[in-house]
Amino acid sequence: MAGTTLVAVPTVDAGPDSPERAPSTRGPLAGLAEHRFAPVIAPGALYLLVRLLGVLVLALMSDHWDKDVAKVLTSWDGQWFLGIAQGGYGGVTPALVDAFGRRSAETPLAFFPGYPLLVGWVGALPGVSAVGAAFSVSLVSGVFCAYGLHRLGRSVRGGSERAGLVLVVLFAASPMAVVLSMAYSEALFCALAAWSLVGVVERRWVLAGLCAAGAGLVRPTAGALVLAVGLAALVAVWQRRDGLRPWAGGVLAPLGMLGYLGFVAVRTGQLDGWFAVQQRGWGSKFDGGAATWRFTWEILANPRSVLELVTVWLLLGALALVVVCVRRRLEWPLVVYAVGVIVMDLGSNGLMNSKARLLLPAFALLLPIALSLAKRRTGAVVSVLAGVAVFGAWFGAYSITAWQYAI
Repeated sequence: MAGTTLVAVPTVDAGPDSPERAPSTRGPLAGLAEHRFAPVIAPGALYLLVRLLGVLVLALMSDHWDKDVAKVLTSWDGQWFLGIAQGGYGGVTPALVDAFGRRSAETPLAFFPGYPLLVGWVGALPGVSAVGAAFSVSLVSGVFCAYGLHRLGRSVRGGSERAGLVLVVLFAASPMAVVLSMAYSEALFCALAAWSLVGVVERRWVLAGLCAAGAGLVRPTAGALVLAVGLAALVAVWQRRDGLRPWAGGVLAPLGMLGYLGFVAVRTGQLDGWFAVQQRGWGSKFDGGAATWRFTWEILANPRSVLELVTVWLLLGALALVVVCVRRRLEWPLVVYAVGVIVMDLGSNGLMNSKARLLLPAFALLLPIALSLAKRRTGAVVSVLAGVAVFGAWFGAYSITAWQYAI
């Protein structure tokens, strides 16, 4: 989700007189990447720094639009997650309705249980509110995701400490990374997906399977992750590698998603119960991309808003990055995962306003950019990442303040 050779940062075993130690590329980021404590401190610190910038810009935008920061960070799907966390599927306030203004006993089942379950557990602690618990789960999950991405950036072909750090910043600064700071389930899902892919790349099959199973309780996007883990495990079995561990990973991976889909099937009395709830409540179904295609052409021909126009370009950019990943020979399970996320996003006729947000879990697409930037001079890397962070902070703040609809 080619191999590149790290030039700007010396390898661990390079001596003081090694030609790989290029003085012109030295700088704060290079020093940070080389420090022995970097794997412990840097990924989390960089992630929190970038997300702090996002929240600060959000505070400015919220003040401009006379909106409360806490309310915008718990808006839309956040209200559903908070309702489920506090009252379970049967105790969500009747004030919450679907996209058509309707509500039934089945409507809350559209939201997977993993994130609200964790929020409910944290919220049960003394002195912790439901909103505080939601923000805490998202924050901690984001930090865990940062460490997973850092590990992934080190583990892929051509990877390095520096590439891992760049990947963390690119992810935390991506255009819709604002949801990582919201009462949304993306941060938790991405954390589990990142570590599951680490397990695949490093052939730690039980880790890959367990994290994929957990992700299957958090978001339906886990379907792409289960596919990637399952295929990788199948290839390992076919090649007779790693004994019984690929079998364990492959069996574990789909359990979370299958378990929840089965639960909804029993509750609704329909084998495809969850998909039926989605279609009845939000008009969402897989149409092969027909609706997304129409939306793309309409917006390119007659842009109606900044959010919709940027969304279209992000979708096109994601498709271009798939080609880059293939040409750079990124590990094929990572490509399978990223393509799976894109197919699920583009192939659905759901809310077009959410397309950019639903691309966030396709973080494997950022790996070729991170690997390439890791070879550049530190000044150039910092400049690029700073620009991406500023744009991402602004766009995320715009999407939940100036934009009036759900994302």
